[in-house]
Amino acid sequence: MKRSELNRVIDYTVSAARKYQFPLPPFAYYTLEDWKNLQEDQREIVDNMLGWDVTDFGMNDFMHIGLTIFTFRNGNFEQKEKYPKPYCEKLLFVNDGQVLPFHFHWYKMEDIINRGGGTLKVTLYNSDDAEEFAASDVVVRMDGRQVTVKAGGSVLLEPGQSITLRQGQYHKWQGIPGTGDIMLFEVSTTNDDRVDNRFYDAKSRLPEIEEDALPKYLLFKDYEKYLKC
Repeated sequence: MKRSELNRVIDYTVSAARKYQFPLPPFAYYTLEDWKNLQEDQREIVDNMLGWDVTDFGMNDFMHIGLTIFTFRNGNFEQKEKYPKPYCEKLLFVNDGQVLPFHFHWYKMEDIINRGGGTLKVTLYNSDDAEEFAASDVVVRMDGRQVTVKAGGSVLLEPGQSITLRQGQYHKWQGIPGTGDIMLFEVSTTNDDRVDNRFYDAKSRLPEIEEDALPKYLLFKDYEKYLKC
């Protein structure tokens, strides 16, 4: 993805968050200079991958296949004593009609919550021992209710509704076209997106960036390049 596109995508998400009255923390708006002068007492932001994350999953078609993420809080697999939080919270912004490709997590269990906007369609499979799609029914929890879905079947999340996804459950979603952008929130166990995604056919989780402009915002994958602390 081009840096200029990443800047535009995050600008749009910031505007949408204001529209839906979802305040973001101060570091969501840090400039490049702010990041370069980050102090050691804010090291948790860096170590736990807090902040912005935008991906097109290596498909080069962000508006169709992609996701914009802001991580508010997270634990750390490698530094559990220093960062003992066992939980993670994220904003997952889905543009109208946008797709998240099939994947599951080996370690993370997550609740996906539609906080406002359009309708989300979630398609489900269990994984088998070879990490392929299994033919078995998928059992999930939706707002305290157990729901059984046929392999490859789907459920809809209207604003206010949620779904719990367990380890090994393949999931794909799409904002139903014409219903609008969606402000999803994820509440999960500690998450490391560098090592805990098994994609079925997407090419990559983190974007390759073409630096055609200066970054207006940094992604978590940028921190090592730009930060001094």
